[in-house]
Amino acid sequence: MKKVYLSDSGPKVSEAIYGFWRWNNEGQSTTTKIEKIINLCLELGINTFDHADIYGDNTIEEHFGKIIKSKSFKREEIVLFSKCGIRRSDDGSFDYYDTSREHILKSVDNSLKRLKTDYLDIFLLHQSDFLADPEQTAMAVAQVVNSGKVNHIGVANFSVFQHQLLASYLTIPIVTNHIELNLMNTSAIEDGRIDFIKQSFSKPLAWAPLAGGRILTGEDEKAHQVRAKLEKIGAKYEANIEQTAVAWLMKLGTLPIIGSISESRIKNAASASNFKLTNQDWYEIYNVVCPTRNIDISHE
Repeated sequence: MKKVYLSDSGPKVSEAIYGFWRWNNEGQSTTTKIEKIINLCLELGINTFDHADIYGDNTIEEHFGKIIKSKSFKREEIVLFSKCGIRRSDDGSFDYYDTSREHILKSVDNSLKRLKTDYLDIFLLHQSDFLADPEQTAMAVAQVVNSGKVNHIGVANFSVFQHQLLASYLTIPIVTNHIELNLMNTSAIEDGRIDFIKQSFSKPLAWAPLAGGRILTGEDEKAHQVRAKLEKIGAKYEANIEQTAVAWLMKLGTLPIIGSISESRIKNAASASNFKLTNQDWYEIYNVVCPTRNIDISHE
């Protein structure tokens, strides 16, 4: 798998990224399982790994850090992302957002400690915080970059206006937006997020590329229609439904974040980079979920 620049200012990442949002803490067995997945990803050419402080109730980064410390692979061989901004309420009944300066600085330090590393390649704000002072938030992310703890910054799940607001307070670039995008949720195409990220000379990160498995196993009519079309188009490339769904995202210029624990699904997603859909094939798939307007050009 080839490596690409996430933005015009970097960093260079694999075309597919592995994310840990589905992992839970099961003690030592989790460390062993993560190490196995990391080694598989590296064999497939996936060298970029996406974390957040809250994944696995604040435990997954610690498991990953144990593997780094054990020298299973070299730190410089991988690209590490982490995020903060989503917090659990004191009674554990709901989540809320916090991108205050204090929380950002503390979270970066804690992630570095858990991951057993001196720096993050990219640090992202996990959600836009409606109550945050954007100037203070911007000062905090600039501080972690200027201190050398973070090389690049990004955002996750931001709207265009939220992205623009933060960027207006910064002199350093926001290199990506980590958004949900798949054939069951194409809102990022229609609401301008994809266009805005590209306008910033960046590539979007697409989480839930298979819509949490709905594309593969969903029983609703839309899921059946999407599967049928993916199967038809995929046959041209000797590709299965999963590979074709991920190739559809890659054709759009997005980098899919693979979250499956299944080795076969990781392999399928990685191999999607081996072929390119034509424009016609891409739109034929897209028309199943969002029919394009037929334009009468007979009088032009």
